[in-house]
Amino acid sequence: MSAFQPGEHLHFGPDEFAARRAGSLAAMQAAGLDALLIFRQESMYWLTGYDTFGYVFFQCLVLTADGRMTLLTRAPDRLQAGFTSIIADIRIWVDAPDAAPATALRAILAEHRLAGKRLGVEWEAYGLTARNGQRLAAALDGFASLSDASELISRLRLVKSTAEIALVRRAAALADDALAAAEQEAGPGAFEGDILAAMQAAVFRGGGDDPANEYVIGSGPGALMCRYYSGRRRLSPDDQLTLEFAGAFRHYHACLMRTFLIGRADPRLIEMHAACEEALHAAEAALRPGRKLGQVFDAHAASLDARGHRDHRLNACGYALGTTFAPNWMDYPMLFHGQEIEAGPGMVFFIHIICFDAQAGLAMTLGRTVLVSNSGAEALSRAPLALVRR
Repeated sequence: MSAFQPGEHLHFGPDEFAARRAGSLAAMQAAGLDALLIFRQESMYWLTGYDTFGYVFFQCLVLTADGRMTLLTRAPDRLQAGFTSIIADIRIWVDAPDAAPATALRAILAEHRLAGKRLGVEWEAYGLTARNGQRLAAALDGFASLSDASELISRLRLVKSTAEIALVRRAAALADDALAAAEQEAGPGAFEGDILAAMQAAVFRGGGDDPANEYVIGSGPGALMCRYYSGRRRLSPDDQLTLEFAGAFRHYHACLMRTFLIGRADPRLIEMHAACEEALHAAEAALRPGRKLGQVFDAHAASLDARGHRDHRLNACGYALGTTFAPNWMDYPMLFHGQEIEAGPGMVFFIHIICFDAQAGLAMTLGRTVLVSNSGAEALSRAPLALVRR
Protein backbone atom coordinates (compact mmCIF):
# COMPACT_ATOMS: atom_id res chain seq x y z
CA MET A 1 0.00 0.00 0.00
CA SER A 2 1.29 3.44 -0.86
CA ALA A 3 0.41 6.77 0.75
CA PHE A 4 -2.22 8.78 -1.06
CA GLN A 5 -1.33 11.82 -3.08
CA PRO A 6 -2.82 15.19 -2.07
CA GLY A 7 -5.99 15.83 -4.04
CA GLU A 8 -6.08 12.22 -5.21
CA HIS A 9 -9.86 12.00 -4.95
CA LEU A 10 -10.86 15.13 -6.89
CA HIS A 11 -13.83 15.08 -9.28
CA PHE A 12 -12.82 18.17 -11.29
CA GLY A 13 -9.66 19.34 -12.99
CA PRO A 14 -7.38 22.25 -12.04
CA ASP A 15 -8.88 24.60 -14.63
CA GLU A 16 -12.35 24.11 -13.14
CA PHE A 17 -11.18 24.93 -9.63
CA ALA A 18 -9.14 27.88 -10.90
CA ALA A 19 -12.22 29.33 -12.57
CA ARG A 20 -14.27 28.90 -9.41
CA ARG A 21 -11.62 30.62 -7.30
CA ALA A 22 -11.35 33.46 -9.79
CA GLY A 23 -15.11 33.94 -9.77
CA SER A 24 -15.17 33.96 -5.98
CA LEU A 25 -12.37 36.53 -5.78
CA ALA A 26 -14.13 38.77 -8.28
CA ALA A 27 -17.34 38.60 -6.25
CA MET A 28 -15.39 39.38 -3.08
CA GLN A 29 -13.79 42.38 -4.73
CA ALA A 30 -17.17 43.64 -5.91
CA ALA A 31 -18.45 43.33 -2.33
CA GLY A 32 -15.41 45.09 -0.90
CA LEU A 33 -14.22 42.08 1.10
CA ASP A 34 -10.65 41.41 2.14
CA ALA A 35 -11.39 37.80 3.01
CA LEU A 36 -14.26 35.33 3.13
CA LEU A 37 -14.91 33.03 6.09
CA ILE A 38 -16.52 29.97 4.54
CA PHE A 39 -18.63 27.71 6.75
CA ARG A 40 -21.00 26.10 4.25
CA GLN A 41 -19.81 22.63 3.27
CA GLU A 42 -21.31 23.14 -0.21
CA SER A 43 -19.06 26.17 -0.70
CA MET A 44 -15.96 24.31 0.44
CA TYR A 45 -16.69 21.36 -1.80
CA TRP A 46 -17.42 23.55 -4.83
CA LEU A 47 -14.36 25.74 -4.31
CA THR A 48 -11.81 23.08 -3.38
CA GLY A 49 -13.28 19.56 -3.65
CA TYR A 50 -13.17 19.13 0.14
CA ASP A 51 -15.64 16.36 0.96
CA THR A 52 -16.61 15.63 4.58
CA PHE A 53 -19.41 15.60 7.12
CA GLY A 54 -17.00 17.15 9.62
CA TYR A 55 -18.80 20.48 9.25
CA VAL A 56 -21.04 19.36 12.13
CA PHE A 57 -18.17 20.73 14.24
CA PHE A 58 -16.56 24.18 14.02
CA GLN A 59 -14.79 24.33 10.69
CA CYS A 60 -13.83 27.29 8.52
CA LEU A 61 -12.12 27.80 5.18
CA VAL A 62 -10.51 31.22 4.90
CA LEU A 63 -10.22 32.67 1.39
CA THR A 64 -8.19 35.89 1.21
CA ALA A 65 -8.43 38.54 -1.48
CA ASP A 66 -5.10 37.39 -2.95
CA GLY A 67 -6.42 33.82 -3.36
CA ARG A 68 -4.80 32.11 -0.38
CA MET A 69 -6.84 29.39 1.33
CA THR A 70 -6.47 28.10 4.87
CA LEU A 71 -8.68 25.44 6.41
CA LEU A 72 -9.25 25.24 10.17
CA THR A 73 -10.74 21.90 11.16
CA ARG A 74 -10.41 18.96 13.58
CA ALA A 75 -7.81 16.19 13.46
CA PRO A 76 -10.13 13.57 11.87
CA ASP A 77 -10.40 15.78 8.79
CA ARG A 78 -6.69 16.49 8.27
CA LEU A 79 -6.21 13.49 5.99
CA GLN A 80 -9.75 13.83 4.59
CA ALA A 81 -9.02 17.36 3.40
CA GLY A 82 -5.71 16.29 1.91
CA PHE A 83 -7.26 13.33 0.11
CA THR A 84 -10.30 15.12 -1.36
CA SER A 85 -9.29 18.74 -1.91
CA ILE A 86 -6.77 21.17 -3.34
CA ILE A 87 -6.25 22.83 0.06
CA ALA A 88 -2.58 22.86 1.03
CA ASP A 89 -2.73 24.88 4.27
CA ILE A 90 -4.66 22.78 6.81
CA ARG A 91 -4.71 23.80 10.48
CA ILE A 92 -6.11 21.79 13.38
CA TRP A 93 -7.88 22.91 16.51
CA VAL A 94 -7.51 20.46 19.38
CA ASP A 95 -10.44 18.82 21.15
CA ALA A 96 -10.40 19.80 24.82
CA PRO A 97 -12.81 20.92 27.54
CA ASP A 98 -11.67 24.49 26.98
CA ALA A 99 -11.32 24.28 23.17
CA ALA A 100 -11.77 27.66 21.50
CA PRO A 101 -11.67 27.20 17.71
CA ALA A 102 -12.99 30.72 17.11
CA THR A 103 -9.95 32.08 18.92
CA ALA A 104 -7.72 29.83 16.84
CA LEU A 105 -9.40 31.24 13.74
CA ARG A 106 -8.67 34.77 14.91
CA ALA A 107 -4.98 33.88 15.20
CA ILE A 108 -5.00 32.61 11.62
CA LEU A 109 -6.66 35.82 10.44
CA ALA A 110 -4.05 37.87 12.29
CA GLU A 111 -1.32 35.82 10.63
CA HIS A 112 -2.88 36.74 7.27
CA ARG A 113 -2.76 40.44 8.25
CA LEU A 114 -6.54 40.78 8.28
CA ALA A 115 -6.83 42.82 11.48
CA GLY A 116 -8.96 45.87 10.82
CA LYS A 117 -10.09 44.50 7.46
CA ARG A 118 -13.57 43.76 6.12
CA LEU A 119 -14.44 40.08 6.35
CA GLY A 120 -17.38 38.34 4.73
CA VAL A 121 -18.96 35.54 6.78
CA GLU A 122 -21.20 32.70 5.68
CA TRP A 123 -23.52 33.08 8.66
CA GLU A 124 -26.21 30.99 6.92
CA ALA A 125 -24.52 27.63 7.37
CA TYR A 126 -25.71 24.45 9.05
CA GLY A 127 -22.28 23.89 10.56
CA LEU A 128 -22.13 27.33 12.17
CA THR A 129 -24.54 26.83 15.06
CA ALA A 130 -25.99 29.81 16.89
CA ARG A 131 -23.62 29.21 19.81
CA ASN A 132 -20.57 28.92 17.56
CA GLY A 133 -21.73 32.01 15.69
CA GLN A 134 -21.87 33.94 18.94
CA ARG A 135 -18.42 32.69 19.87
CA LEU A 136 -17.10 33.73 16.47
CA ALA A 137 -18.59 37.22 16.78
CA ALA A 138 -17.11 37.57 20.26
CA ALA A 139 -13.67 36.38 19.16
CA LEU A 140 -13.60 38.86 16.26
CA ASP A 141 -15.15 41.77 18.13
CA GLY A 142 -12.87 44.77 17.64
CA PHE A 143 -10.57 42.73 15.41
CA ALA A 144 -12.25 43.22 12.03
CA SER A 145 -15.46 44.36 10.40
CA LEU A 146 -17.86 41.48 9.68
CA SER A 147 -20.29 41.46 6.75
CA ASP A 148 -22.94 38.86 5.92
CA ALA A 149 -21.77 37.08 2.76
CA SER A 150 -23.91 33.98 3.09
CA GLU A 151 -25.02 33.96 -0.55
CA LEU A 152 -21.79 35.10 -2.23
CA ILE A 153 -20.66 31.62 -3.29
CA SER A 154 -24.22 30.25 -3.41
CA ARG A 155 -25.00 32.70 -6.21
CA LEU A 156 -21.93 31.57 -8.13
CA ARG A 157 -22.88 27.92 -7.64
CA LEU A 158 -26.33 28.60 -9.09
CA VAL A 159 -24.98 28.53 -12.67
CA LYS A 160 -23.47 25.13 -13.43
CA SER A 161 -20.41 24.61 -15.59
CA THR A 162 -20.29 22.05 -18.39
CA ALA A 163 -18.48 19.63 -16.07
CA GLU A 164 -21.11 20.08 -13.37
CA ILE A 165 -24.00 19.58 -15.78
CA ALA A 166 -22.52 16.22 -16.76
CA LEU A 167 -22.71 15.14 -13.11
CA VAL A 168 -26.28 16.45 -12.77
CA ARG A 169 -27.28 14.41 -15.82
CA ARG A 170 -25.78 11.32 -14.24
CA ALA A 171 -27.69 12.03 -11.04
CA ALA A 172 -30.89 12.35 -13.09
CA ALA A 173 -30.28 8.96 -14.69
CA LEU A 174 -29.87 7.44 -11.23
CA ALA A 175 -33.14 9.05 -10.12
CA ASP A 176 -34.86 7.44 -13.10
CA ASP A 177 -33.39 4.09 -12.08
CA ALA A 178 -34.76 4.57 -8.58
CA LEU A 179 -38.20 5.43 -9.94
CA ALA A 180 -38.21 2.32 -12.10
CA ALA A 181 -37.26 0.24 -9.07
CA ALA A 182 -40.12 1.76 -7.07
CA GLU A 183 -42.62 1.00 -9.82
CA GLN A 184 -41.41 -2.58 -9.95
CA GLU A 185 -41.72 -3.03 -6.19
CA ALA A 186 -44.98 -1.17 -5.50
CA GLY A 187 -48.36 -2.88 -5.41
CA PRO A 188 -51.03 -4.07 -2.98
CA GLY A 189 -49.37 -5.49 0.12
CA ALA A 190 -45.91 -4.16 -0.75
CA PHE A 191 -43.78 -3.10 2.23
CA GLU A 192 -42.58 0.49 2.15
CA GLY A 193 -39.19 -0.63 3.45
CA ASP A 194 -38.73 -2.91 0.44
CA ILE A 195 -39.62 -0.03 -1.88
CA LEU A 196 -37.03 2.22 -0.25
CA ALA A 197 -34.41 -0.53 -0.32
CA ALA A 198 -34.95 -1.11 -4.04
CA MET A 199 -34.75 2.60 -4.85
CA GLN A 200 -31.59 3.24 -2.90
CA ALA A 201 -29.96 0.06 -4.19
CA ALA A 202 -30.47 1.32 -7.75
CA VAL A 203 -28.60 4.53 -6.92
CA PHE A 204 -25.74 2.84 -5.09
CA ARG A 205 -25.31 0.18 -7.76
CA GLY A 206 -25.05 2.99 -10.28
CA GLY A 207 -22.15 4.56 -8.39
CA GLY A 208 -24.24 7.20 -6.67
CA ASP A 209 -24.11 8.75 -3.22
CA ASP A 210 -26.31 9.05 -0.17
CA PRO A 211 -28.71 11.94 -0.77
CA ALA A 212 -28.43 15.06 1.38
CA ASN A 213 -31.69 14.20 3.14
CA GLU A 214 -33.95 11.19 3.53
CA TYR A 215 -36.26 9.98 0.79
CA VAL A 216 -39.86 11.01 1.39
CA ILE A 217 -42.19 8.01 1.35
CA GLY A 218 -45.76 7.79 2.60
CA SER A 219 -48.88 5.79 1.85
CA GLY A 220 -52.47 6.05 3.03
CA PRO A 221 -52.80 9.27 5.04
CA GLY A 222 -49.00 9.48 5.04
CA ALA A 223 -49.13 10.21 1.31
CA LEU A 224 -50.06 13.79 2.24
CA MET A 225 -46.76 14.36 4.04
CA CYS A 226 -43.94 16.37 2.47
CA ARG A 227 -41.34 15.15 4.91
CA TYR A 228 -39.76 11.86 5.88
CA TYR A 229 -41.15 10.32 9.04
CA SER A 230 -40.14 7.13 10.80
CA GLY A 231 -42.25 3.97 10.59
CA ARG A 232 -43.07 1.69 7.65
CA ARG A 233 -46.36 0.11 6.58
CA ARG A 234 -47.64 -2.25 3.88
CA LEU A 235 -49.71 -0.82 1.05
CA SER A 236 -53.43 -1.45 1.21
CA PRO A 237 -55.32 -3.07 -1.71
CA ASP A 238 -56.53 0.44 -2.63
CA ASP A 239 -53.96 3.04 -1.67
CA GLN A 240 -51.90 6.09 -2.62
CA LEU A 241 -48.11 6.22 -2.36
CA THR A 242 -46.14 9.47 -2.47
CA LEU A 243 -42.41 9.41 -3.22
CA GLU A 244 -40.00 12.33 -3.31
CA PHE A 245 -36.39 11.34 -3.84
CA ALA A 246 -33.11 12.18 -5.52
CA GLY A 247 -30.41 10.56 -7.52
CA ALA A 248 -27.10 11.83 -6.14
CA PHE A 249 -23.77 11.63 -7.94
CA ARG A 250 -20.63 13.27 -6.58
CA HIS A 251 -23.05 15.13 -4.29
CA TYR A 252 -24.94 16.64 -7.25
CA HIS A 253 -28.67 15.98 -6.97
CA ALA A 254 -31.55 15.45 -9.37
CA CYS A 255 -34.99 14.96 -7.84
CA LEU A 256 -38.24 13.32 -8.85
CA MET A 257 -41.65 13.26 -7.20
CA ARG A 258 -44.60 10.98 -7.88
CA THR A 259 -47.80 9.74 -6.28
CA PHE A 260 -48.65 6.18 -7.34
CA LEU A 261 -52.21 4.88 -7.24
CA ILE A 262 -52.57 1.35 -5.88
CA GLY A 263 -55.60 -0.76 -6.79
CA ARG A 264 -58.80 1.08 -7.65
CA ALA A 265 -58.33 4.73 -8.63
CA ASP A 266 -60.53 7.41 -7.14
CA PRO A 267 -61.72 9.62 -10.05
CA ARG A 268 -60.77 12.68 -8.01
CA LEU A 269 -57.16 11.52 -7.94
CA ILE A 270 -57.12 11.05 -11.69
CA GLU A 271 -58.33 14.63 -12.10
CA MET A 272 -55.72 15.86 -9.61
CA HIS A 273 -52.99 14.17 -11.62
CA ALA A 274 -54.18 15.88 -14.79
CA ALA A 275 -54.13 19.20 -12.91
CA CYS A 276 -50.60 18.56 -11.64
CA GLU A 277 -49.35 17.70 -15.11
CA GLU A 278 -50.84 20.89 -16.58
CA ALA A 279 -49.30 22.94 -13.78
CA LEU A 280 -45.89 21.33 -14.27
CA HIS A 281 -45.89 22.14 -17.97
CA ALA A 282 -47.00 25.71 -17.21
CA ALA A 283 -44.19 26.16 -14.68
CA GLU A 284 -41.57 24.73 -17.03
CA ALA A 285 -42.77 27.01 -19.83
CA ALA A 286 -42.28 30.00 -17.52
CA LEU A 287 -38.71 29.00 -16.67
CA ARG A 288 -36.82 30.86 -19.36
CA PRO A 289 -33.62 32.95 -19.36
CA GLY A 290 -34.25 36.52 -18.28
CA ARG A 291 -37.55 35.81 -16.55
CA LYS A 292 -37.90 36.13 -12.80
CA LEU A 293 -38.14 32.89 -10.88
CA GLY A 294 -41.28 34.11 -9.16
CA GLN A 295 -43.06 33.76 -12.50
CA VAL A 296 -42.50 30.00 -12.36
CA PHE A 297 -44.47 29.80 -9.14
CA ASP A 298 -47.14 32.14 -10.47
CA ALA A 299 -47.64 29.98 -13.57
CA HIS A 300 -48.06 26.82 -11.48
CA ALA A 301 -50.43 28.57 -9.09
CA ALA A 302 -52.62 30.02 -11.83
CA SER A 303 -52.93 26.60 -13.45
CA LEU A 304 -53.95 24.81 -10.24
CA ASP A 305 -56.26 27.63 -9.17
CA ALA A 306 -58.10 27.47 -12.48
CA ARG A 307 -58.90 23.84 -11.74
CA GLY A 308 -60.20 24.61 -8.27
CA HIS A 309 -57.14 23.56 -6.29
CA ARG A 310 -56.25 26.89 -4.69
CA ASP A 311 -56.62 25.46 -1.19
CA HIS A 312 -54.67 22.31 -2.07
CA ARG A 313 -51.38 23.81 -3.24
CA LEU A 314 -48.34 25.05 -1.32
CA ASN A 315 -46.60 28.43 -1.21
CA ALA A 316 -43.54 27.30 -3.16
CA CYS A 317 -43.16 24.94 -6.11
CA GLY A 318 -39.49 24.06 -6.11
CA TYR A 319 -35.92 25.15 -5.66
CA ALA A 320 -32.48 25.05 -7.20
CA LEU A 321 -30.43 21.87 -7.11
CA GLY A 322 -26.72 21.31 -7.12
CA THR A 323 -24.06 19.91 -4.85
CA THR A 324 -25.52 19.85 -1.35
CA PHE A 325 -24.83 18.14 1.96
CA ALA A 326 -26.96 16.91 4.84
CA PRO A 327 -29.38 17.84 6.23
CA ASN A 328 -30.97 19.16 3.05
CA TRP A 329 -30.74 18.74 -0.72
CA MET A 330 -32.71 21.96 -1.28
CA ASP A 331 -30.38 24.57 -2.74
CA TYR A 332 -30.59 28.35 -3.15
CA PRO A 333 -32.95 29.87 -4.29
CA MET A 334 -36.57 28.69 -3.90
CA LEU A 335 -39.43 29.20 -6.35
CA PHE A 336 -42.13 31.30 -4.72
CA HIS A 337 -44.23 34.38 -5.50
CA GLY A 338 -42.12 37.52 -5.71
CA GLN A 339 -38.78 35.74 -6.18
CA GLU A 340 -36.79 38.40 -8.03
CA ILE A 341 -33.78 36.35 -9.15
CA GLU A 342 -33.71 35.87 -12.92
CA ALA A 343 -33.33 32.49 -14.57
CA GLY A 344 -30.26 31.92 -16.70
CA PRO A 345 -28.63 29.17 -18.75
CA GLY A 346 -26.89 26.56 -16.65
CA MET A 347 -29.27 26.76 -13.71
CA VAL A 348 -30.88 23.55 -12.45
CA PHE A 349 -34.22 23.42 -10.64
CA PHE A 350 -36.49 20.82 -9.15
CA ILE A 351 -40.09 21.82 -9.93
CA HIS A 352 -42.60 19.96 -7.78
CA ILE A 353 -46.35 20.20 -8.10
CA ILE A 354 -48.00 19.19 -4.83
CA CYS A 355 -51.76 18.93 -4.51
CA PHE A 356 -53.02 17.76 -1.11
CA ASP A 357 -56.73 17.68 -0.28
CA ALA A 358 -56.47 17.16 3.47
CA GLN A 359 -60.21 17.17 4.04
CA ALA A 360 -60.77 14.34 1.56
CA GLY A 361 -57.48 12.60 2.40
CA LEU A 362 -56.33 12.71 -1.24
CA ALA A 363 -52.75 13.25 -2.39
CA MET A 364 -51.25 13.86 -5.81
CA THR A 365 -47.77 15.04 -6.70
CA LEU A 366 -45.63 15.35 -9.80
CA GLY A 367 -42.13 16.72 -10.07
CA ARG A 368 -38.87 16.52 -12.02
CA THR A 369 -35.53 18.24 -12.42
CA VAL A 370 -34.95 20.64 -15.29
CA LEU A 371 -31.95 22.45 -16.75
CA VAL A 372 -32.31 26.01 -18.01
CA SER A 373 -30.92 26.33 -21.55
CA ASN A 374 -30.85 29.29 -23.90
CA SER A 375 -34.26 28.29 -25.22
CA GLY A 376 -36.04 27.25 -22.01
CA ALA A 377 -36.30 24.37 -19.57
CA GLU A 378 -35.00 20.93 -20.49
CA ALA A 379 -36.37 18.00 -18.48
CA LEU A 380 -33.49 15.80 -17.34
CA SER A 381 -35.62 12.74 -16.59
CA ARG A 382 -36.43 10.13 -19.19
CA ALA A 383 -39.45 8.95 -17.18
CA PRO A 384 -42.93 9.79 -18.54
CA LEU A 385 -45.31 11.95 -16.54
CA ALA A 386 -48.18 9.53 -16.95
CA LEU A 387 -50.05 8.48 -13.81
CA VAL A 388 -48.43 5.42 -12.25
CA ARG A 389 -51.00 2.76 -11.34
CA ARG A 390 -50.07 -0.53 -9.71
